[in-house]
This record gives sequence, C-alpha cells and structure tokens, in this order.
Amino acid sequence: MISASLIISVYNKSDYLKLVLAGLERQTFRNFEIIIADDGSDSAFTSEVEMLSRKSEYPLIHLWQEDDGFRKNKILNRAIIASNSDYLIFIDGDCVPHKEFIKEHFENKNEKVCLTGRRVNLSEKTTGMLTPENIKNGFLENEKFKLFADGLFGNSTDVEKGFYFKNNFLRTYFNKKKRGLLGCNFSIYKKELLSINGFDERYVYPSIGEDSDIQFRLELNNVNILSLNNIAVQYHLYHKIQPRNEANLKIFERVKASKLSFTPFGIQS
Repeated sequence: MISASLIISVYNKSDYLKLVLAGLERQTFRNFEIIIADDGSDSAFTSEVEMLSRKSEYPLIHLWQEDDGFRKNKILNRAIIASNSDYLIFIDGDCVPHKEFIKEHFENKNEKVCLTGRRVNLSEKTTGMLTPENIKNGFLENEKFKLFADGLFGNSTDVEKGFYFKNNFLRTYFNKKKRGLLGCNFSIYKKELLSINGFDERYVYPSIGEDSDIQFRLELNNVNILSLNNIAVQYHLYHKIQPRNEANLKIFERVKASKLSFTPFGIQS
C-alpha cells in the first residue's frame, strides 16, 4: 500500500520538472506516488511527462486540464480525489526537494496537524547551473556553502532555510516562531482537506488561494499549522515573481468575513 501521495502542481517548463524529479530520485523515503497536477500545459510538455513517467521509479499519475487561465486550485482538487493514500504532500513544479523531504513530512505527520516547510529561493545564476545529473549527485545539499555565498554576494535569498538539521535542539529552536502555510511545501491528512471541501476554485490568480485561504479554513476546523523550517527543505528554482492580484484579496476578505471552513466552491461544487 502506498504511504503518501506527492502532488506536484505544474504548468509547462519540463526542464524544471526534470530537476524536481531528479530530486525525488534521491529520496530516502521511497513508498510514495507522484501525481502531476497539470493546469493546461502544451502538448510538448505532456509528451515529456509521458516519457518521464516510463522512467519513473515511483507510480506516476498525470492529471491534465484544458488551459483556461490560472486554475491551479481546480486541478489540485482533482489530484486530491485521484490520490491513492490518506496522506498528501504538496509541492510546485519549480521546487526541488532535499533528499529527506518526503521522509520528514511523513514521519512528522499527526492528526489535526498541517506541516509546512520552507524553501531557498535560488538565483537565476545558480538555477542555470543545475542539471538532473548534478542534483542526483547531491549538488544542492553538498554545496550549501556555495549557496550561502550566493546569498551573501549574489541573488539567492533565504539561503539559511537550506540548512537541514538532524539535531533535535536545533530543530526546536528554529521552529519556535509560528509560520504560515506555504502552498509549495505542506502536507496533511486527506480527510482534513475533504472536510473543508478542498481548495476554493474561485481563486484564478496566483497566491492566497493555495495557501492563506487553506490555512484560514483549516484553522477554523481546529487544524494546527506546524513549522518544519530547516527540516522539510526545498530549493525554489528562479523565475520572475508574480504580483498578487486584487481580485484574490477581495475573495479572501469575503472568506474571512464568512468564518466558514467548508467552501461551496471546492471539490463538491
């Protein structure tokens, strides 16, 4: 039986997905499936995914929907339903996981808890240095001081979040601060997402809908958000930052005013 389902949200950029899958090949925890939640990528991308799925060491499901604007939450809801385990881990298709990433999410799971890790934001220069081969050889984990130097003298940010701690004292110390849910790095029991009807599909622009909204409604259902800073580590590949859209903010304000954990605009809609 599969222990966990890893859901990867994607839209084109097969070169980035190859880097993510290379990181997954290094995982010390092996009993999981991969669900690629594809928000309308082109035919070239889908052909690449078909080829990659044949080579994958893990069961791989590719869910695709027609490209009709940003509908990430809709395809994520489909992925929840398609998953074959009761524990779900969410990442984006531009986030390469540390080799202990799946293990830490799975071994720290608990009832009424949503785990959320953090990520290093890699510079364009560092991202350009990456290949599936050097990721498989541990480049990101073994060259942490090069990353730190790029944080000091280059354009990588949050590089301190790339340090993976095994020591329990350090784990506790660096997770004293309460942190919000990060949509590209969180995990939770499937039943908790079903209890709030999954993601709200009214959000048709990036940000808020896949993290802030989910956190707010989970907390209304007495689910605690627990930080795995420096524990569930990932490396975010460079791209231009997308601005928050006012429409998303207005939807979220209405959600907060309603104080309802169950969205009418989710899985059952």
